[in-house]
Amino acid sequence: MDIIVKPIITEKRTLKAEKLNEYGFVVNSNANKIDIKAEVEKMYGVTVERVNTLITLGKMRSRSTRTKVSYGKISNSKKAIVKLKKGDTIDFFASI
Repeated sequence: MDIIVKPIITEKRTLKAEKLNEYGFVVNSNANKIDIKAEVEKMYGVTVERVNTLITLGKMRSRSTRTKVSYGKISNSKKAIVKLKKGDTIDFFASI
């Protein structure tokens, strides 16, 4: 089971990483805080102090075609906000 799906790289998350040393990840919906902590420590070689999780509900979308209007829903996702020990950092762009 892949626990971490992808990192969240936005302006807001980058500022939080610089100021508060908090990083965001999209994670598997079945993952718990203990699994997320272990996976981040293993993947990036850092020490995790705290993990907060949240579930974002999917939004409703509509699309107009020639004959009708189609409705659908974007699936729900789970995010994890990880706070690292002071002095530890994660560089997502090191391998590019």
